[in-house]
Parts: sequence; structure tokens; C-alpha cells
Amino acid sequence: MNPLDLIGVYYRPGTLAYRVLTAHSTAVAKAALTVAQRVAHLAPDTGFIQEAAMLHDIGICRVNAPEIGCFGAYSYVCHGWLGAQILESHGLPAHARVCERHVGVGLSAEDIARQQLALPVRDMLPETLEEQIICFADLFFSKMPPPDGTRKDPAAVAASLEPWGPEKTGRFKHWQQIFGARV
Repeated sequence: MNPLDLIGVYYRPGTLAYRVLTAHSTAVAKAALTVAQRVAHLAPDTGFIQEAAMLHDIGICRVNAPEIGCFGAYSYVCHGWLGAQILESHGLPAHARVCERHVGVGLSAEDIARQQLALPVRDMLPETLEEQIICFADLFFSKMPPPDGTRKDPAAVAASLEPWGPEKTGRFKHWQQIFGARV
């Protein structure tokens, strides 16, 4: 499966949304594969990581984020859940799980209920090694233009998670111990 073929179904090449999505996803995929090499002893599925990292943000086409060329009806926090629906419709349930579970360091049912997010109230936490690697790598890259592949500093990533609670920064720090301090 070529992820760019599937992306092309939902994004017109040359548009801002296409450029942002593909630049961001390429940076995340490259970083996730670097992390996977570091933990090769855990036997991550690198082919799956490449595909799922390229598709993890496919749902941004359905959110309202004009700054990245997306003019959908949903709030940005919904992009993972929406992307999961897209990938499920293409018979890619494992890839869909990555979409749904990559937002921040994952969302618990309690997070969703407490913050009254426009999402189904259920755990959306990365569970598999591959889901965790992609989620970790994604934290280091922004989609805000220009999506030039510049990596965020690990301290900046941790600081961005602090408002969401110590369990979020704790999960990130745990991943740093397993995957390395940076991507």
C-alpha cells in the first residue's frame, strides 16, 4: 500500500493542506523509523510504522484549521478520530487505531469526559509498540506552516504537555527512557 495514493483521495496535490500533511507525516515517519531502529530488539513492524506514520493525520481534512488549509466542520482535536473513520472505511483497522490514539500522548475516556471534548467517551491511548513509537515521534513536529521538518526540543515537548496533567508528561518521559531522549 502506498500511503500517498490514499492521501491523494482526500487531498489535492499542490494544495496547502496536502503540502502540510505530507511534509509533517514524512518527518514523523522518518523519526518513527529512527526510534524503531533504536528498539530493534523489541521487533517493531517498520513497514507498518512507515505506512501508519504517513497516514496518522489523514483526518485533518475534516477539521476547521484554515491556517493549514483545512476547512472542515470539526474541531482540531477530532482529527485522529476522524482519520480513524477514514482508514476503517478503507479496510485499514490497525492504521486507524494509530490515527485515533496519537493525539497528544493519547486521550483517556476520563480526559475526554472531563474536558467535554467532541469525541466518543472511550480510551484513545496508544497501546502497541508501533502506536507508541508514532505517537512519540509526532510530538516533536508541528503542522503549522512552514512544516519544514524542524524538530522541537524535548524540553519544549514536555512543557507543552504540562497543562494537561502530570500523567501526560510522565508518559512522555517514560517513552524517552524507552525510545531515547529525542527523535
